[in-house]
Amino acid sequence: MTSVNSLTRSLAVITATALAVTVAGCGGEDDAGVVASGGPIVVAADLELSGADAAAGQAFQRALELRVDQLNGSGLTGGRTVRLVVKDNRSDPGESLRNIQDFSADRAVNAIIMGACAPCAVNAARTLNDKAIPAISLAAASAVASPIAERRFMFKVGPNANDNAAALAAEVRRTPTLRKIGLLYTADGYGAEGVTALDRELGKVGLKLAAKTEVKPTEDNLDDPVEQLAAEAPDGILVWTGAEQATKASAAAAEAEYRGRLFLDAAAAGDLFLGGRDGTTPDGTTMVFTQTMVIDDVIATTPAKAARKQWFRDYTARWGSYHGIASFAADALQLVTDAAVRAGADPATPDRSAIRDQLEMSQMDGLSGPIRLTPDNHSGLMRQSLTMLVARGGRWRLAS
Repeated sequence: MTSVNSLTRSLAVITATALAVTVAGCGGEDDAGVVASGGPIVVAADLELSGADAAAGQAFQRALELRVDQLNGSGLTGGRTVRLVVKDNRSDPGESLRNIQDFSADRAVNAIIMGACAPCAVNAARTLNDKAIPAISLAAASAVASPIAERRFMFKVGPNANDNAAALAAEVRRTPTLRKIGLLYTADGYGAEGVTALDRELGKVGLKLAAKTEVKPTEDNLDDPVEQLAAEAPDGILVWTGAEQATKASAAAAEAEYRGRLFLDAAAAGDLFLGGRDGTTPDGTTMVFTQTMVIDDVIATTPAKAARKQWFRDYTARWGSYHGIASFAADALQLVTDAAVRAGADPATPDRSAIRDQLEMSQMDGLSGPIRLTPDNHSGLMRQSLTMLVARGGRWRLAS
């Protein structure tokens, strides 16, 4: 039985990689001029391994390391190996820019993956254009990938504010008793996007926010803001923050014995298992995110779903638990690897503009869900990738 299970796991990984390579871009190997063999595909990663966004950066690094191992064991990279080079930007845009400049100067680097720091990506956009090196950001803010005229070499993988807001508004609308709703949001670009998008989407379903409270992205104590919202919005609170602050906000709501509903934006996704030093996320808390985080609740009715289940198992087997955003990094690596293979340049001096052009035509049913990049849209995760998750028994589950 053990040997059969091992064979099944191996076949699932190979099938997942084959699926991603096949559906990425506009055509198969015969159409794209794939190089049969050559030197390594070097992918650089500028990640927040320390500082304010360290939890996200470390999850991205783990995902990238695992995906590199899977790709190199698949035999589906045109006879080339994938090599990852990682630098810590310390959650600082200045340090990040220095990393981007170093990566750009290394002619062996095919493309760059950037982490959760939106100011880092925005700050690097001009350098990427000037040096003609493609990058994929894993930050939430739309500004990292638009306006496209200023972001020709920058792409994005991850949920978008407009899509998240639409999903949350639809979920709130399903419960007629939710009338007085508040919003806790971060004082940054993504927080501002959330306010605008939620005002618009809630308005479409005949609702409006009863209260709004802004907090600094680095604020540790959220007791007072949550208590204020609880008093002004007794029916529900929307939390539009990163994962660390969302955990603190949930704990503050529990401490205040708040009886209303809690709703979290996709940027709040962190560990699969809830709790820890900041308390437990109350049962019934709802979050918009992708199915990958709770894929063990999903029946594998398609090859793509089977691949996501295998990815979830492989990640948890290696790292002990699952982090929601991990699949974004894995999909970004798949995208740049496929684009480099299809570009067919000399591996010693990759044609990075050709890789950019291939990225801009990429399509795949990824580990996060359907992804499509076009000349008019550099933010690839599609709205149908999102679903609703619910906190139950100390972990996230698929909402029924």
